[in-house]
Amino acid sequence: MHPADPGVPELLARGRIEVEGRLVEASNATLLCSVEHDGVAAECVYKPVRGERPLWDFPDGTLAGREVGSYLVAEALGWPLIPPTLLRDGPFGPGMVQLWVDTEEGSDLVDLAEPVDVPDGWLAVLQAQDHRGEPVVLAHSDHPDLRRLAVLDVVINNADRKGGHVLHAPDGAVFGVDHGVSLNAENKLRTVLWGWIGEPLPEDVVDALSRFRALLEGDLAGRLAEHITPKEVQALAKRTDDLLSAGVFPAPSGDWPAIPWPAF
Repeated sequence: MHPADPGVPELLARGRIEVEGRLVEASNATLLCSVEHDGVAAECVYKPVRGERPLWDFPDGTLAGREVGSYLVAEALGWPLIPPTLLRDGPFGPGMVQLWVDTEEGSDLVDLAEPVDVPDGWLAVLQAQDHRGEPVVLAHSDHPDLRRLAVLDVVINNADRKGGHVLHAPDGAVFGVDHGVSLNAENKLRTVLWGWIGEPLPEDVVDALSRFRALLEGDLAGRLAEHITPKEVQALAKRTDDLLSAGVFPAPSGDWPAIPWPAF
């Protein structure tokens, strides 16, 4: 089922969830499930709140709620960059449910490569050495949706944009997943998408940010307040204002590691 299918929200909200397995790489309980309603079925990811590990720097709310809040921000920006996501009851209690997105094998948009093997048009983020001492480059595509995803990460203050959290679907669509450590009031941005530092924000991005900022003066703030604190909603507005005022892709602050570890 495609994320843009209009029936996805109802399927996720009302469908019967059956656990098929656990994604063991995740630090919190992350379950791969099937969901079925009125003869329509799809796969989804279910993250029960009871499976969350407490984080000292994210003491308020739940990680599941932050995932939903991040989806609401992307939706308000008009960018379908996060698969449909909602909060509902499941086999192990309340949790985040998100449509599963298949990926195209061999079409990664973020990668580690030898300097001579970085694809044409890609942007280098970091030069390092592998376990043999050979030079490698962390780089990513200049895909326009990846640019928007980088802006979204600034807005939601994503503390964990790993390369593996960027999905490239078979139809070419780009999605970001795993936003449980986002929307904090304190600046925690950590991402692999630093390739556009200092470049002007595209006009369509500025327009989307301006519309989003206006929506924050309406009921969007109340919807977000169901998942994050009022202080975090205010910080979200300020980050948007700061980004619009600067008009360029920001640089790392230098106050903490700019790239999550591991990067994938």
